[in-house]
Amino acid sequence: MVPFPISAEQFSRCPWCGNDPLYVAYHDTEWGVPCHDERTLFEFLILEGAQAGLSWITILRKRENYRRAFDNFDPAKIARYGEADVARLLGDAGIVRNRLKIAASIGNARATVELYEKGGSLDRLLWQFVDGRPRINRWRSLAEVPAITAEAEALSKELKRRGFRFIGPTVIYAHMQATGMVNDHLVSCPRHAELSA
Repeated sequence: MVPFPISAEQFSRCPWCGNDPLYVAYHDTEWGVPCHDERTLFEFLILEGAQAGLSWITILRKRENYRRAFDNFDPAKIARYGEADVARLLGDAGIVRNRLKIAASIGNARATVELYEKGGSLDRLLWQFVDGRPRINRWRSLAEVPAITAEAEALSKELKRRGFRFIGPTVIYAHMQATGMVNDHLVSCPRHAELSA
């Protein structure tokens, strides 16, 4: 239930996605949907890190190229990448060719594999920071939506402790939003109610 009156004509999707068809489809079907799939959680860690300093639509447009270049985000395969793979990725115009981000992606795959070898999972590790349930926020404007939260700071610190890189609190909060750990759709957006149900 929305805690203040909104007329039917005031309901509209979050304005950040504009009217780019790719962005709209991402907003309408994926962003904010609670995700517990290991491969997808890992994919978003890599993509959110690649996005640092760039627009998200840039990364969305390169997403299929990332899936191809990074073995469909299989951490076990990426963890084995060597210098030849780094050179291949640096030469791939379909992805962000930043040496530090590529190295971080490989390092994050290795940290993920180490997590698995110790009997853990990304799902359990990440979702414990919201007690296993999506946080339902009730923002009325984009100006109210935070860039970081205490939970994102704590999760970023824990991931760094485990050897992950390019996972500062801003990147991690974007990851939390994307994977539905928080529902940051504006209350005027139909997806807010759909995902809160």
